[in-house]
Amino acid sequence: MGLGDVIKFFIVTIVGLRWLATAAAAGPSALVVWVIAAAALFVPLAFAVVELSARHPEEGGIYVWTRVAFGDFVGFMVAWLYWISNIVYLPGQLYFMAGNALFVGGARWQSLSNDPIYFALAAIGGIALAIGLNVVGLEVGKRLHNLGAWGTWVPVAALVVMGAVALARFGSATRFEGARLMPSTRLSDIYFWITIAFAFGGFEAASFMGEEIRQPRRTVPRAVLLAGAAIAAIYVLGTAAILVTLPAERVSDLQGVMQAIQRVAERVGMGALTPAFAALIALGALGGASAWLAATARLMFVTGVDRYLPPMFARLHPRWGTPVAALVSQGTGVALFVALGQAGVSVKSAYDFLLSMGVITYFIPFFVMFAALIKVQRQPLPPEALRVPGGRGTTLLLALVGMTTIAVSIVLAIVPPDQGSAGAAKVIGATALVLALGAVLYARAPRVAR
Repeated sequence: MGLGDVIKFFIVTIVGLRWLATAAAAGPSALVVWVIAAAALFVPLAFAVVELSARHPEEGGIYVWTRVAFGDFVGFMVAWLYWISNIVYLPGQLYFMAGNALFVGGARWQSLSNDPIYFALAAIGGIALAIGLNVVGLEVGKRLHNLGAWGTWVPVAALVVMGAVALARFGSATRFEGARLMPSTRLSDIYFWITIAFAFGGFEAASFMGEEIRQPRRTVPRAVLLAGAAIAAIYVLGTAAILVTLPAERVSDLQGVMQAIQRVAERVGMGALTPAFAALIALGALGGASAWLAATARLMFVTGVDRYLPPMFARLHPRWGTPVAALVSQGTGVALFVALGQAGVSVKSAYDFLLSMGVITYFIPFFVMFAALIKVQRQPLPPEALRVPGGRGTTLLLALVGMTTIAVSIVLAIVPPDQGSAGAAKVIGATALVLALGAVLYARAPRVAR
């Protein structure tokens, strides 16, 4: 992958249009929270990836960085949790795809918006397509990733432009007053803060494919800087455009972006384009799922090569040279979590459970990664590597800020909103099970190696 491919990869993996809806549903204060989250996680993460990928540009990314810093067990558990977080994250991504695809069929298809069977089948079908394309190879799979990037930013750009026209003609549906811009500190409102922080994760993903990126020590830092500016603009401007179009209380987590696009397109006389925008958003979500699948499959391949997983994970397809076992096992895991998350609950409850599990299993590796960044400050940088502006002192400060943000987010994610102690027990139990399975796999690794 070249610079353009990596930039598109970052956009399609990091930008989740569902986070725009989640933020807009919280009201105008979400604009301030975006800025806080950017300073508290986005910037620390960007510079951590720039430095660590320069020190270790080889395939494996965060697994290699943490294993070198803290040893084999920590490195394996980081890789395991990251892989699980991806399996937990993808159903939510595919639920978002399915929810917005309903706008292609207009009012006739909206009867399926609360149908668990439709969402489950759509999620499984989407992951099956992504597996098929990535098995053929990254050269083919990246086409869906690149299309997904277009499907991500084009609808947001259209929403911003149409929102500006509607604002000039009809005024704003939301008042942006000083008091309304102040974030709420109620626990039920604070929960969405972790969603905003979660939305900024993804810069580390490209480094899993370090050996498939041309000149990674130069390409990754440049892509981080260029994509970072675009991502921040998409989140802030997209959230503002939704709020100009709709009151916060009318924004849905799964379909909020399309609700806003449909509304504003009708008001400015472009309602006929709504199905096309819906198709683009669904394509963007599918492209993002495919990109995450491709990245984390390389992570499991590397741990398979190191013999911490069964030998099949270290094998490549004889024709296309892709990690088939990792791709297929991820797809199986996604289908399993779709079933577990949906069992006996509504679409909204399943979505909240998957989000909480995704945050916890995704952010624990981040905490260890920031700790690794602190530890490697004792070692000299390679000659061609970029140093964080301000040197070691700034790097340590950014790492500590990132670790604090991660720790707070994990604590808040334990209790999904409106689910009480039962929801907390479900999340804690599932997390404990995931940790135990990882420890068992590591314990049997020496026998696998022999």
